[in-house]
Parts: sequence; structure tokens; C-alpha cells
Amino acid sequence: MEQIVQQIAAYTQEIQAFEPKTAEELEQYRIKFLGSKGIVKAMFGEMKQVPNERKKEFGQVLNSFKQLAEEKYAQFEELKNGAGEAQAAVDFSLPAELHRLGTRHPISLVRNKIIHIFERLGFTVAEGPEIEDDWHNFTALNLPENHPARDMQDTFYISKHPDWLLRTHTSSVQVRTMEAGKLPIRVICPGRVYRNETISARAHCFFHQVEGLYIDENVSFADLKQTLYHFVKELFGEDVRIRFRPSYFPFTEPSAEMDISCIICGGEGCSVCKHTGWVEILGCGMVHPKVLENCGIDPEKYTGFAFGMGIERITMLKYQIKDLRLFSENDTRFLEQFTGAI
Repeated sequence: MEQIVQQIAAYTQEIQAFEPKTAEELEQYRIKFLGSKGIVKAMFGEMKQVPNERKKEFGQVLNSFKQLAEEKYAQFEELKNGAGEAQAAVDFSLPAELHRLGTRHPISLVRNKIIHIFERLGFTVAEGPEIEDDWHNFTALNLPENHPARDMQDTFYISKHPDWLLRTHTSSVQVRTMEAGKLPIRVICPGRVYRNETISARAHCFFHQVEGLYIDENVSFADLKQTLYHFVKELFGEDVRIRFRPSYFPFTEPSAEMDISCIICGGEGCSVCKHTGWVEILGCGMVHPKVLENCGIDPEKYTGFAFGMGIERITMLKYQIKDLRLFSENDTRFLEQFTGAI
């Protein structure tokens, strides 16, 4: 131990006399004394050879030595990376460089536009968890276990808890809103959803939806159509044509899909609309009485309508984007095109 103490005393004198002039000299000092194979660490490794009754005394010596080495390094820290040498060359009278401003993501732009349109109609925004239980995602929406309509949505289940899953639609938020029992209800539910699909130019394993729900006394299909007519005209312009087609959804009856005339080809036919002149943008319908019952609402007194759309599809139509994968690749060359959009 006495030999080690003598070595520490010699190193202490060396540290006290150290006056680096360059960042390289400072780095060599750090490696020698404070590095992973440096002297300080090696000295602490000698602790196992010290008798137990003298470990406290030796530990105090080592801690003082380590503190001295670290303080000396911190004293000349401005030399790191040559900062100290370059500092004298900085002209503080020069104007600062302007920072590049970022832009909103196109999905966010369209999402906010959709929300703004429906807020002016009296809808409020409702949100819910992205990890859902089977009841709120399926069963309450008239999709009991083994219902064939469940096959329409490839679901990501939580392996350790098979009754829990990544929500496949934001309809689960509508269920939670109805269960709260505060009528009438007029909400839109934007959010991210997940489905086990092969990633391609037209599909992804995660995407964004906006779903709407209106429940009150004497709500009719005519109310639904007029609401959606207003929405499409506000978003795409007065020249867009609209049509409804009968469809099937287990949570609405009657159900429909709404198409708009293709804004890319003007209805003449192209690859986007599959040469039909029409593009489907959302599904809708009157809320199924069974769904109202499941959520504790009297279907004899109240009726309502619901609708849902994919924000990516709306965004692709509005900005004529042909590859869905661009939205999640974080390519700044793509994102910068939307400065000041909408």
C-alpha cells in the first residue's frame, strides 16, 4: 500500500504541473488518467490488495486523487474539439444564420382540415386508447366472436393477452363515448389504427382514420347525406360530384359507401379510379339498434348515423399522391412540398 501511495503522490505532482496547449494534449491526458484503462481506474483496482482495516483510509486517498484528475481536465475543457482555438476567430458582429423552419406533415394538414369542417357543424373531438379490448373494438359493434365480418380486418393481437389488440378502427372511441351516456352525441374520432396488411403503394400496417357519430332523437339518413355533402364540398370544392352505393357494415343498417368523382382525371377515367371515374372515400350508415343496446342507449327513442374515412386516402386524392409509403418515410424532399398547404 505504501508503494501505491508513493505512486499516487508522483502522479499528483504530474497532474498539478499539467498545462495543455492543444485539444490533442488534453485528450492524451484524459486517456492516460481518466480513460477506461487509465491510471485512476487501475489504482481503484488495487483496492482488493489493501487490508480490510485500511480500506477506508486508502479509499479516501483514491477519491481525492480521482477528484484532482477530473478537476484538472474540466479546467481546460474549452480546448476540446479545438473550440478554444476557434473561439478567437468568431466575429460576433456578423448576422446569425436563419434556422430552416419545418412544415406540417400532409396527414396532419388534412386531419386538421377535416376536424375544422366538422367542428363548424357542432361536432367535438373524442379520442381513445390505441390498445383496445375485444369488447370495444368488435363485440359492442355487433361483431360477436366467430362473426365472419371479423375476417374483413386482419388484427394485431397482444400475444400474452389475446383479448387485447391494436385497434383496427376508431369506432372503439365511439363505443366509449356512447357508454358514457351523455346524450345527444355529436363527435368525430381521429386517430391511428393498425391492421396486419402487406405494405404497398396502396396499403400499410398502420394508417389514420376519422370517424363521426351523431345520436339524437329523430336522426335520419337524410341528415347523414346532407352532412357528408357539406363535408365533401368544403374539402374538395363545389365541382365534385357525389354518389352513395348500398353496402354492408355490421355496426350500421342501412349502410352505404360514398364515392366522389375522381379529381385527378376529372371523372374521365385513370389508373387511380381504375378507369371508372369514381373513387370511394368513406363508409357510412345508420347506427345499428344492436350497437345502441350494447352501449346502454334506447334504440326505440334514439337513432343516429356514423361514418368513417381513411385520412391517407383523402390526402392522396387532394394532393395527387400515388404511393402511400411516402407518408411514413420521413423524406424531407417530400414533406417540404406542403409548406403553406391548405
